[in-house]
Amino acid sequence: MSSPSASNPPIGPEIISGLSAVADRYDAVLCDVWGVIHNGQVGFPAAHEALTRFQQSRGPVVLISNSPRPSGAVLPQLRALGVPDDAWSTLITSGDVTRSELAARAPGPAWVIGPDRDLVLYDDLHLDFAGPEDAAFVSCTGLVDDETETPEDYRARLAVAAGRGLELICANPDRVVQRGAMMIPCAGALADLYETLGGRVVMAGKPYPPIYVRARDELDRLAGRPIDAARVLTIGDGLPTDVLGARRMGLDCLFVTDGIHATETQGPDRQPERGRLDAFLAAHETFARYAVADLVWGG
Repeated sequence: MSSPSASNPPIGPEIISGLSAVADRYDAVLCDVWGVIHNGQVGFPAAHEALTRFQQSRGPVVLISNSPRPSGAVLPQLRALGVPDDAWSTLITSGDVTRSELAARAPGPAWVIGPDRDLVLYDDLHLDFAGPEDAAFVSCTGLVDDETETPEDYRARLAVAAGRGLELICANPDRVVQRGAMMIPCAGALADLYETLGGRVVMAGKPYPPIYVRARDELDRLAGRPIDAARVLTIGDGLPTDVLGARRMGLDCLFVTDGIHATETQGPDRQPERGRLDAFLAAHETFARYAVADLVWGG
């Protein structure tokens, strides 16, 4: 089966009960992390089971995350949240692909925006650091304190950098993630503000090609052969990242609705509601091949 073309999209996603309903159509999965297999505070065992059963019966699963940290620094979090190693084969992060952008601009100096936990992104890149008045470019992994700050707290300093014509390298294109019950602003929200100030932004994570190219290379390596794009399923809960990225790359997408877009796509029963789901995707001029409330294997 082939993916729908951008010029001839389906009327709406096929709403399915679980991954098992379509697993036999695919040989590999690219799966989002935050919002699909955990929410930053707890893991989702049913999602872990779904990915494990796909790997056992169909083929490799590569986790594809917009985390601004390199994949090696994210693994401890996955394990702490109970994500089993047999639910996935490889993890690719936005941090992994962003390091290439940063290395190309070394030694900078860079004006670094983000919390201390993300400083691992810069290990061994031989970058110098400076403020917005003296930097050669900006590198953003997120807000310094994402539970108390908003992008507006950065407007004045970002305006200085934009006025100097500096590029902003955004290591996490997500605008927002759900941490427990809280919606947390991410680096993508700062990148949006920077663009409104006239600044130039560079991103390598979802929905942009570099992270997908690396992930597809990993799938082919794991399978021991090139995998047809029509046999690769992407799974995610973010419209501007997961859904749009899949469409740009010509890949089918399973849209998990009980995430950051739950209020726009679901009914009172917390299940995808046909009218709301179709209207939401149409308003953003995109589509997903399938939709499900939460990632589960199903009957």
